[in-house]
Amino acid sequence: MAEISIFDIFKVGVGPSSSHTVGPMKAAREYALALAELPQAVARVELRLYGSLAFTGRGHGTDAAVLLGLGGAHPASVDPDTMEPTLRAIYERRKLTLAGGGEIDFDPDTQLVFDYEEELPRHTNGMRFAAFDANDRLLLTEDWYSLGGGFVVRGDEEETTAQQGEPPYPFSDARTLLELAHDNGLTIDELVYRNERHWRTAEDIRARIDELWAAMRACVQRGLTTEGVLPGKMTVLRRAPKIHKALKEQIKRRGSIDTMDWVNAYAIAVNEENAAGGRVVTSPTNGAAGILPAVMHYYSELVPDADQAGIDRLLLTAGAIGILYKSKASISGAEMGCQGEVGVACSMAAGGLVSALGGSNAQIENAAEIGMEHNLGLTCDPVGGLVQIPCIERNAMGAVKAINAASLALHGDGTHKVSLDQVISTMRQTGIDMSTIYKETSRGGLAVNVPEC
Repeated sequence: MAEISIFDIFKVGVGPSSSHTVGPMKAAREYALALAELPQAVARVELRLYGSLAFTGRGHGTDAAVLLGLGGAHPASVDPDTMEPTLRAIYERRKLTLAGGGEIDFDPDTQLVFDYEEELPRHTNGMRFAAFDANDRLLLTEDWYSLGGGFVVRGDEEETTAQQGEPPYPFSDARTLLELAHDNGLTIDELVYRNERHWRTAEDIRARIDELWAAMRACVQRGLTTEGVLPGKMTVLRRAPKIHKALKEQIKRRGSIDTMDWVNAYAIAVNEENAAGGRVVTSPTNGAAGILPAVMHYYSELVPDADQAGIDRLLLTAGAIGILYKSKASISGAEMGCQGEVGVACSMAAGGLVSALGGSNAQIENAAEIGMEHNLGLTCDPVGGLVQIPCIERNAMGAVKAINAASLALHGDGTHKVSLDQVISTMRQTGIDMSTIYKETSRGGLAVNVPEC
């Protein structure tokens, strides 16, 4: 596997799903840019979505994502406010403007197919793009896969990242990470920082961390203050603003705060924004995007003497833990179930919080292990194919669980029976054994036992 940066784990994007929205948008954009290099003029394109992208693609916005991507939109820079008008114009005019120029006829009802029968061989999140000239001759066809967390790969190509060269302290498992840190007298966040410095300047790292933290804070603030109903036929009411108002009133009346209620509010605020297609930080996925920001807000707002250095340690350490899961298992709900999303985010946040609070490397590893151990077997069964029920509340539960895992680890000396590597391996095997109906297909669990409207 290519070397992974924490800035591959953390990406600014749009909701509601990193694997079903962010990844497909990136793949479609890359395909459209390839079309722009062809000497022949493109007259028609066909798009086919497979596996989990087919079963939950409509609720997860995959159809919208690929159309926007073909037009050149990128999840890190697209303005969420322009997405709906652009899509409405495509459906009304039956025209599509491809990245690189050129408007073509496009009928979404026939040229964008959700294939519920087949599945491409490499991953359940498969896409196939095909382009034809005016004489209906095939110009270019490509298969793409969305691997979770916004990672994409073309066909059978090896997964790559933007990093060039091996960093000074390469690791893909927790044992190696701990040994390297011990042998070189480093904390985990220091080790990760030195690896990042191999690829980019100190100024770039500072700017990227600041960008991520600013995006998280902005997302929480929008979620806490934006009222209304979430998109989709279930008409789910936003709850974060009501909780936020009640908590502020509680402070006025009693002069005290309920820590758990605030953590719930932070997490729900983010995931309601995500469900609405707003801008979030994939950490490590959109479906689990509320956990790390909620824990970071818990640290910055509710922990005495919290500072920017603690935020840096939290993010660097959480990123290292995310790299372990990406390297040795998966962060795809369509592969692992929600243990691969909320479970991983809980593990990352737990270890990161211990780091921010000055815990040892052994305590960090212990907290990360606890965070995952008690999410093993968590299914991904979104009702109506929407990233709303149970996803929004599940982030609140994951954030509280991460804080508790950190507390348990800090009360110990880092020694424990189950290692982080063992629990990652267990998660992977559990995901393999889990029935497909519980892995982001909306064909099992709550998705079939709860009425959608």
